[in-house]
Amino acid sequence: MTKIALVDDNRNYLVSLSMALEAEGLEVDCYSDGQAALRAFDARRPDLVVLDLKMPRMDGMELLDRLRRKSSLPVIILSSRDSELDEALGLRMGADDYLRKSSSQRVLIARIRALLRRQTAWAAATDDIEDESQSEHLVMTRGPLVMDPARHEVTWKGETIWLTVAEFRLVRALANQPGVVVSRHQLLEAIGDEELELSDRAIDAHIKRVRRKMHKKDPEFSAIETIYRVGYRYNM
Repeated sequence: MTKIALVDDNRNYLVSLSMALEAEGLEVDCYSDGQAALRAFDARRPDLVVLDLKMPRMDGMELLDRLRRKSSLPVIILSSRDSELDEALGLRMGADDYLRKSSSQRVLIARIRALLRRQTAWAAATDDIEDESQSEHLVMTRGPLVMDPARHEVTWKGETIWLTVAEFRLVRALANQPGVVVSRHQLLEAIGDEELELSDRAIDAHIKRVRRKMHKKDPEFSAIETIYRVGYRYNM
């Protein structure tokens, strides 16, 4: 059964939302703060995390940062903060989606289902490739960049880079056509799901986050070039 982790210090909200998710056939684990959730994930890893931003002991942003240091686990931020700055920051730090608590539970469930489908489809696609090809055909090498979709592994100059599913698809779409300008619309198609309502702004946020991760390993990273008002290009 698919396991969803809910991390929020509002007990009433946790109870209400967990009941709605369980009615959808999902298994739910609830945590009142990020610190408790992080400890539990080592022993009981969920398939997807829904987290609030404002929590005691360890807030949502810190929990997200800790998760992204070692995992591409799908994460949805569910926040009462009605701020574009918080949304952009959450996406830049590695969230796969951002939703306000004012949204209905039906919308949240649809977003969860959509993100889980993306994960399943990606795993199935790599399994199909492995069945039809030798292992060396699974790996894409573009200069210092090496991407292994079967293992969801990315390295740059031999250093491991942790990317979310959306980030992985984004980089692969660019690196698959080195020197070619890829429009934001094409990148949306490469990583998007019609129910996630991804936008050009989300693509830009994903690109910024990928660059930041690369710069941590290589301060001179410049392989992803912005083409003003058009899109992005991988140069290597």
